[in-house]
Amino acid sequence: MASLFDGMGGTLSDLFGAPVRYIPSGGASAGVGRDVQSLFRRAPFDAIDDDGRPVVTFLPSWQVRRDLVPELARGDRIEPGDGESYTVVTIRPETSPDAEAFMLCALDKVLT
Repeated sequence: MASLFDGMGGTLSDLFGAPVRYIPSGGASAGVGRDVQSLFRRAPFDAIDDDGRPVVTFLPSWQVRRDLVPELARGDRIEPGDGESYTVVTIRPETSPDAEAFMLCALDKVLT
């Protein structure tokens, strides 16, 4: 069933996002990656924990449309263009069936 909010993920990402380099874990050594329009944050933000309770998280996060990185997995890396690299630690998919729904990833900074 279509919803009024179907397709909003793409609109939000286009308006407020920026290109972020996505590098699948198998492609890091080969330099394989691609730019993905998405939202990267280092500021605290509200989230929902595994039990459905609201929490504030202080980890860097990456919000990306599900259809842009269907192969997304823990251990993949991103480079948001600030000279740093981050590893995907957890992935929380939205419950929306919309193909453009966001996935929220908690990140760890890669120390060099």
